[in-house]
Amino acid sequence: MRLYWNYFLMEFKSQMQYKVSFFLTMTGQFLTAFTSFLGIRFLFDKISGVDDFSYGQVLLCFSVVMMSFSIGELAGGGLATFPGLLRNGELDRILVRPRSIILQIIMPNMDFSRLGLLLQAIIVLGIAIPVSGVVWTWKKALVFCLMVACGSVVFFCLFLLVAAFAFFTVQSLDFLNIFTYGMRAFGKYPFSVYGEAVLKVLTFVIPLALIQYYPLLYLLDRETGFWFMAAPLLSLLFVIPCRWFYRFGLRHYQSTGS
Repeated sequence: MRLYWNYFLMEFKSQMQYKVSFFLTMTGQFLTAFTSFLGIRFLFDKISGVDDFSYGQVLLCFSVVMMSFSIGELAGGGLATFPGLLRNGELDRILVRPRSIILQIIMPNMDFSRLGLLLQAIIVLGIAIPVSGVVWTWKKALVFCLMVACGSVVFFCLFLLVAAFAFFTVQSLDFLNIFTYGMRAFGKYPFSVYGEAVLKVLTFVIPLALIQYYPLLYLLDRETGFWFMAAPLLSLLFVIPCRWFYRFGLRHYQSTGS
């Protein structure tokens, strides 16, 4: 672990060598993502609710997904370099090292300017809590923490899944970003607003509803069953198919000869 910690520190120090550039980039990330919050605010100037969810409750959804995405992208965003490593043959060098392949890729490629997204999500959460109507207890606070933590794992798995496709295509497939950045955009609202068919897909295929919609019902006292409390933990099962697909691609990897 000391090696990976050193990777982490080296990358952080290298990005902080140009502090003005770093903070300007982080500010740009913050302001760009903040337009989504303004979109929600302007929408609720005209309507009182979306699928029986109030302004504060929608903001709570938004903050959960944004916090989960920002942490997941901070950890897994470096996997976007995966197709390039395949094309230039750098992956061959990584494979012969007796260390985790994924960690060797993500640790030197972490983008700390993404903390701007996390900061925005924390601010939105601070706005949402007083107006969400949630009567907070220690159980609900625990469920909320599980929503964010498990959501971060799910988004990381989505970045891994998209990267693993490069084993078969070599080139990056931009349309697959709908499963990462697209899901961040869809998560601004409770997933039930998109219809029953989409909700089922986001429950049983890509389990984002398990870290957003179902536990939200528990926080709002609309559902009291244990399943709704444990839904974020169930989303961790998504790790299994994502890891299997990555391992499957790795077993069938053929060097490009670069």
